[in-house]
Amino acid sequence: MPDPDTSTSAPHAGAPTSHNVRTYEQLLFEKDGPVARITLNRPLSRNALSIALSDELIHALEVVRDSRTIKVLVIQGAGGTFCAGDDITEMHRWGDANDVMRRVTGYQHMADTLEELDKVTIAKVNGFAVGGGLEITMACDFVVAAYSAKWGMPEVDVGITPGWGGTTRMARLIGRRLTKEINLLGALHPASRAAELTLWNRVVPDDRLDTAVDELIEVLLNKNQQAVRQLKFIINSGVEADLKTAQAFEKLSAGLTGAVNGGWQVNDADQAAGILAFRDKDTLWQERRALARNFWTDGPVPA
Repeated sequence: MPDPDTSTSAPHAGAPTSHNVRTYEQLLFEKDGPVARITLNRPLSRNALSIALSDELIHALEVVRDSRTIKVLVIQGAGGTFCAGDDITEMHRWGDANDVMRRVTGYQHMADTLEELDKVTIAKVNGFAVGGGLEITMACDFVVAAYSAKWGMPEVDVGITPGWGGTTRMARLIGRRLTKEINLLGALHPASRAAELTLWNRVVPDDRLDTAVDELIEVLLNKNQQAVRQLKFIINSGVEADLKTAQAFEKLSAGLTGAVNGGWQVNDADQAAGILAFRDKDTLWQERRALARNFWTDGPVPA
């Protein structure tokens, strides 16, 4: 019997979760060698993020996260549009104020999962990318859009506020003044303005969208993939840190680069001898523990 507190038949939707997913019904997942594609597949609703689609999306992202062979993820929408955001017609199922906070926490986890993937992520945008759809693009590494695409944060005219990037990631990408303009006015903008604001990377003729994304994938797959993973990690981590901490990430990454390129044997490191000594409980382990076990355990002022 399903748990009544987590069942999809419960009165409240709960947070987006992969636990409810058995098969994909509102999403397409394809894998072709090192490239995975997630297609939001509710074209009659402009791929709005329903409760079910949100569950399926976090499930698919976790599949990508756990893969050791996927190098690039493309997120796109079916039916000539990207994503019209949350399905507002289902919001009555979100529950009370605390339930809404729990659901938004789940959406934030979903966006964080996407942003922190150790794969390169590409949002392939046509049609509308508004609200939650725009928030998906902001958690991706690259955004390539068709000239005809439209974007914005119209939540203000519904009387709600964004919950998973529309104010936070956006302000970090384009600054607080423009973020206020986009959120407080709620206008729909042309794709070219997103590129001008550096919100998106590139805008191409509609009939070149597929080709432009494929060309980008070809370039990315030609790279040293370990270097790509490290660059993504230090950029994402460093931008949220003070300068000295960010530079520490760079230095550690440089050391890791030296190691994976063959310089891993540091003279005064023990080349895993300590781990092997612990496993075998040999002389090295016994000597180190004998010296350390009771050292200064009598406090700063010995009796």
